[in-house]
Amino acid sequence: MNAHGADTAPIGEPVPVLAADRLRVERGGATVLDVPSLAVSGGETLAVVGPNGAGKSTLLLALATILKPAAGVVLFRGMPVGSGEAALPYRRRIAVAFQEPLLFDGTVAWNAAEGLRLRKVPAAEAARRAGEMLGKLKVSHLASRSARTLSGGEAQRVSLARAFAVDPEVIFLDEPFSALDPGSREGIVEDLETALRESGTTAVFVTHDRVDALRLGDRIAVMIGGRIAQVGTPDEVMNRPADWDVASFVGVETVLDAFVVAADAGTFVARAGASGTSGPAPTVEAVGTCGVGDRVLLCIRPENVTLSLPGGTGSSARNAFPGVISKVTPQGAVHRVAVDCGFLLSALVTTHAVVELGLVPGRTIVASVKATAIHAIRR
Repeated sequence: MNAHGADTAPIGEPVPVLAADRLRVERGGATVLDVPSLAVSGGETLAVVGPNGAGKSTLLLALATILKPAAGVVLFRGMPVGSGEAALPYRRRIAVAFQEPLLFDGTVAWNAAEGLRLRKVPAAEAARRAGEMLGKLKVSHLASRSARTLSGGEAQRVSLARAFAVDPEVIFLDEPFSALDPGSREGIVEDLETALRESGTTAVFVTHDRVDALRLGDRIAVMIGGRIAQVGTPDEVMNRPADWDVASFVGVETVLDAFVVAADAGTFVARAGASGTSGPAPTVEAVGTCGVGDRVLLCIRPENVTLSLPGGTGSSARNAFPGVISKVTPQGAVHRVAVDCGFLLSALVTTHAVVELGLVPGRTIVASVKATAIHAIRR
């Protein structure tokens, strides 16, 4: 541990490009951000997700030294970043793109080169580098147009081009797609993904959209109530959430309060219901190291639920719950089906399956879930 209390990298391992140590931000005397530690490796994209008001943008602004914390320190390549003028060397090595593009009254080319001019890059070199990034973001044909005439998607592309043109060591992206229409959004996400991959730039990407986080993030940090509730790979966070709040945010729609009644060789059986002793409550088999008597929350993602007709071939899943469909909700290419199995179980199925199985409210159905697809959280 260094003099500032931050964990140093073990011998032989690279020092994180960006880190936070005991970072705390206050507003009106109340703590709105409390992050004991966080590290971002070189070339990594850390996607920061969470509900509105969770502190995502506050964390980004504090890491970028735009917002002064009440306590704690930001470290860049293992060294503490100062405040005020002392932070200028660090700020010259980072770039920020916000939800609303902050473009000046000038041409697209002039805006794209603004960060380079501030860094005293010669005009010819600045024009070359800005033009190159405008090309990669597919807006080079707009170079001579006034930035005030751009659509929202075009303006965000110019904003991203300006950020990447300075060749930052860390780029901060604060919900850059949230104000865009679906058509513009998809194209920009794809081009940003390419820019990050080709440049190898370390990125902190704030979003409330799980799909964007899964697509762009090497790791995902879930923020709840100003704190980081879980950090891990997309698979870890989506399929093995740390607690109920994380599970709820990442799309686990079925969370059962259960009581372990049997356990053996890495599997266990739990009975739904807090006590496990009243009534014919359904039992669920799952994989894990829980012991008899443990209280657990069983997390089931809707895409891991398979529906079949009674008496059909069914599936190889160990958990098969007969039930009655209570609701079918179209959601584009898929439908969300709610099944009453003694507990409410949510499933995502294709439109074809809805038609083929005749899935309508009131229909008797069998919902199956593999034991390996159920994640248990000890209570």
